[in-house]
Amino acid sequence: MRWLGPVMLAMTVTAARMHAVELHVAVTGSDTNPGTRAQPFRTIQKAADTAMPGDTITVHAGLYRERVNPPRGGSPDRRIVYRAAPGERVEIRGSEVVTGWKRVRDDVWSVTIPNTFFGAFNPFADEIRGDWFDPLGRVHHTGAVYLDGAWLAEAATLEQVLDPEPAGPYPAAGGPTLLNVAWLRPERADARRPAVSYSGQFGVRNAPCDEGGECIGWIEPGDWVRYDSFDFSGGARRIELRVASATSGGVIELRLDKPTGPIIGTAEVPHTGGWQSWISVESRIRPTRGVRTLCLVFRDRGDVNASPGVWFARVGPADTTVWARFIGADPTKRQTEVNVRRTVFYPDAPGRDWITVRGFTMRHAATPWAPPTAEQIGLIGTHWSRGWIIEDCVISHSICSGIALGKHGDEFDNTSANTAEGYVRTIERALARGWNRETIGGHIVRNNTISHCEQAGIVGSLGAAFCTITNNTIHDIHIRRLFSGAEMAGIKFHGAVDTVIQGNRIRRTCMGLWLDWMAQGTRVTRNLFSDNLGPDLFVEVNHGPFLVDHNLFLSPASLLDVSEGGAYAHNLFLGAITTFPEPNRETPYHPAHSTQLAGLATVRGGDDRFVHNLFAGPASVGLHVYDGAVGPLIAEGNAYLGGARPSSRDISPVVVPDIGLIRLVEKGRSLVLQIQPPPELLKDDRQVVSTHTLGRTRLANLPYEASDGSPITLDRDWFGKLRQAGAVIPGPFATLRNGRSAIRLR
Repeated sequence: MRWLGPVMLAMTVTAARMHAVELHVAVTGSDTNPGTRAQPFRTIQKAADTAMPGDTITVHAGLYRERVNPPRGGSPDRRIVYRAAPGERVEIRGSEVVTGWKRVRDDVWSVTIPNTFFGAFNPFADEIRGDWFDPLGRVHHTGAVYLDGAWLAEAATLEQVLDPEPAGPYPAAGGPTLLNVAWLRPERADARRPAVSYSGQFGVRNAPCDEGGECIGWIEPGDWVRYDSFDFSGGARRIELRVASATSGGVIELRLDKPTGPIIGTAEVPHTGGWQSWISVESRIRPTRGVRTLCLVFRDRGDVNASPGVWFARVGPADTTVWARFIGADPTKRQTEVNVRRTVFYPDAPGRDWITVRGFTMRHAATPWAPPTAEQIGLIGTHWSRGWIIEDCVISHSICSGIALGKHGDEFDNTSANTAEGYVRTIERALARGWNRETIGGHIVRNNTISHCEQAGIVGSLGAAFCTITNNTIHDIHIRRLFSGAEMAGIKFHGAVDTVIQGNRIRRTCMGLWLDWMAQGTRVTRNLFSDNLGPDLFVEVNHGPFLVDHNLFLSPASLLDVSEGGAYAHNLFLGAITTFPEPNRETPYHPAHSTQLAGLATVRGGDDRFVHNLFAGPASVGLHVYDGAVGPLIAEGNAYLGGARPSSRDISPVVVPDIGLIRLVEKGRSLVLQIQPPPELLKDDRQVVSTHTLGRTRLANLPYEASDGSPITLDRDWFGKLRQAGAVIPGPFATLRNGRSAIRLR
């Protein structure tokens, strides 16, 4: 008999069995069974090996510790569906349970694991590295230690585990914690602008906390404490604090002299840290002569973000030893696990198309760094395929990325030398390998909850084109900040051509949505951003057209614009906007709805449209930052509340000193936007925004239209409520009334 390759064999088997079947998997099953409901398989992989196009794999309740590697895909009308049985909780983990912990001292324990436990892949020997990765002066691994499902942080040295007060940003698991210490030194007793000095290099000082806990914070270069309108006679003082650590949120207490000193102000915050995290406190103080110590004490809420400890590992020829400090916990009486698998659901080759993954909880993966110039492996990933649906899943605790829609791997991975030219070569190779609408992308990612990933919730270079990303909740992304780089965000896409990002909630991330290179035909609509450390939206070196409409940008920084050709309509901006050109990088633009290259150009800045947006907040909010832009700016029908400032190019802006009330309130599972708009905001003499009114981009000379080439009309608001021509108000909502309103968002 002539030998048949795997593709021909699959075609032959498929031809022999044209009818679809349902295969069952259960923790009580056996892989020697036929996979029926009565006699299910034991592993999902066995079902994957058996399934043919059109089949459905139904996995029943239980915990499965395996990596699923789909050996084949389906077709547009005969998908292979992997699903959790309706109404049943199915969890797949990339970790295994570890026992045999022995106490070293206090909360420090150790365990020695034979390397055969890990098989061919030992995450504790797998160093995180790659293009645009910054290790911050230390080594990081894809290994992890988990206590009852929550991960501990990797220490840089064994001493940091053995030391009862380890150095570094390792949040305590609860209780009062000293955040940092700064000194207020009045120049003289009646000074109106006192000097501020710090102890040690760049103000770094780890001081003991009389109230208990460990020091988790510091002050980095560029971080500062600002004093405005200071009145030594006892008037009001506004303190703005920027710090660099990350933890779970709680109450910031401002105290004098020592951690047990008198409280001079408090602030409830969802998190602390980040290079753009701001905390504002109103307080009153009557300082005396001389140097006074200002202690910043953090009371932790003890929620899921607090690390339960730290670990360090050494890998030998035959075994791996792990030391861990379990804060206040005995690992022999709790469940402890370690990473053993690089991914949970990921094909080992490209081209496994038309697969649906539905309803699973997937956790604990030793994922590698996923730059745009290398194969991007997520806890679940599509591996340079076409037409996946990932829906209704809970995805968490990936060392780097949660969902990966990205690039294939080749011999050029991580060889770009972190250059724009290197990525241009990557794009050219991808085009030669079939990067187009018919072959790559076109995925649907919807209704998932993605959290606790230290690079990105969803990442995708090139493979994220022609996709729909809808109604996902993404939170707690890159909050530990143990390493850095240029690829961290709730969603980080390169080449999101004709991709729609709609209805997602993104909060408590280092940055909300980062569209980097070739966001052309991209639409960002009806998303809710809040409590993010960096900007809610970063658009980098794109030439447009891309459309951003009906979003709520509620974090302290709303938009970082290093692009051109963007159209922003009916958004609510509560945070700062920053913009500047990029004259040193030539990046691509395309023919309409295509991945082919039309040319390369630098970003001059400007050539943006801001129509019917609502800006509310301090002086850092608004379009005044575009006054120096080279390109033409269209700004029309916008409203500015509080200190928000229009551009000098704004046409007929509404400027109201009263900010009114705008506040997001979480009540159980519901989100409510409390708003009391000033009456001036409700003037409704604007026209509906459309493809026709937005015009064409300067460089590509393309209109703002849907991915199928049809025109866009923004005649429906956040809720889909119809706007009437001539009765349009700024912001995401078609109607607002006088007085306080409570708008339920979800």
